[in-house]
Amino acid sequence: MKNCYLITDADYVEDSAYGTQICRVKDSLDNDFLLDSQRSYFNFDVFKSYLIFFSVGCRDSYELYFCKNCVGCNNCFGCTNLRNKSYHIFNKPYVKEDYQKKLSELNLGSHRSLMALKTKAEEFWKQYPEKEMRGYHNLRVTGDYIYNSKNTSHGFFVTDVEDSKFVALTHAKPTKDCFDYTDWGENAQLVYEGMSVGLGAYNIKFSQLIFKEVRDIEYSYFCGNSSNLFGCAGLLKKQYCIFNRQYTRDDYEKLVLKIKKHMDEMPYVDKKGRVYKYGEFFPPELAPFAHNETIIREFFPVKKEEVLANGWLWKDPEPRNYQITLKPGDIPDHIKDVSDSVLSDIIGCEHEGKCDEQCTTAFRLIPQEFAFLKRMGLPLPRLCPNCRHYQRIRQRNPLKLWHRRCECAGSTSSPQAGTEYTYKNTADHIHHKKDEPCQNEFETTYAPQRPEIVYCEQCYLREVV
Repeated sequence: MKNCYLITDADYVEDSAYGTQICRVKDSLDNDFLLDSQRSYFNFDVFKSYLIFFSVGCRDSYELYFCKNCVGCNNCFGCTNLRNKSYHIFNKPYVKEDYQKKLSELNLGSHRSLMALKTKAEEFWKQYPEKEMRGYHNLRVTGDYIYNSKNTSHGFFVTDVEDSKFVALTHAKPTKDCFDYTDWGENAQLVYEGMSVGLGAYNIKFSQLIFKEVRDIEYSYFCGNSSNLFGCAGLLKKQYCIFNRQYTRDDYEKLVLKIKKHMDEMPYVDKKGRVYKYGEFFPPELAPFAHNETIIREFFPVKKEEVLANGWLWKDPEPRNYQITLKPGDIPDHIKDVSDSVLSDIIGCEHEGKCDEQCTTAFRLIPQEFAFLKRMGLPLPRLCPNCRHYQRIRQRNPLKLWHRRCECAGSTSSPQAGTEYTYKNTADHIHHKKDEPCQNEFETTYAPQRPEIVYCEQCYLREVV
């Protein structure tokens, strides 16, 4: 990392700020799930791209605004499901000169204009089908955002995963034979009930933050370059240790068997009466952080009352002792009218802490951010970084699967409850008759009551390729 601010879960990032799950990124702000990209702003799920703004699910592209599911495209605005196209606005082609003239008329430096265009683009996207699952180069997989993987069930945001189930948030390089595993990867094998385990990890159970050529470790935390550990914390280059105490190999193996037997005979019982024998991850009530301080709320939002009813921890917000000097309604609408003095202001968040997005109620602009927005001709944000993050991840479906049938009805999409639009197919779908509905069924993260038109992969590809 180099010259970065408030970046999390990231590798090889320079000159960037406000982002999660980003890798090999430079000169970009306010992004989530951004890989191999530069000079991009306010995107979600974008790979190998340059100059991408307010877009979702785009690949191998440059200079896109408010685009979704576009691949190999450049100079497009408000488009969706395009492949290898240039100079399109809302999927309509333009000659280069007309496109540039139209783009200049959109007044992207105005916050008011930008918000109206955002709403228009999101409504336009809904008129086109979504693919059952985001991903490519897969074989026998279920889940979402899966890449270069095979024989993987319930995988979410994973790359190069094989023979695994219930796996999420793993990076590139092979991950094999893992179950109930979240975060990292990079040559991880035989990980069970693991969190943030990777970089050559092998046979790791019920542990967190175990990394760099580690093997045969159970119930341990923050250990690296080690093997044969049980119940250890903060060890490097150690082996045959129990609760950080060194043993011989024979004594270690005998004592671990006794401990496991003892865990079954006298298990830990939490305040709600839940029993934790050997084979369970650490109980939530022993967590070092409260439920609402962690990213679990981004994937499984739960109200305070339910958190407390489950016996989990909750932390009420601390009082914030600052005076807002610039209300969001008083920010100049256009970026050209904003002076450098804004860097000394404490700006109020538009949500005023009334949302469920861990709002900080106020924020400052950092010089790097202000210079980027000036250079790109984009208006100042009206939301704090936390609220902006939650706006982006709204594009992410829940980590849950529903069994559904393809909504292609032959020549059009089939009308569904809650679906506002009917899509007219543009090509023949050779795997089923033209005037008959597709019979393909699948597991998808799109719940049946959602408004999107959801096609199987075969129908979808006939419409976009």
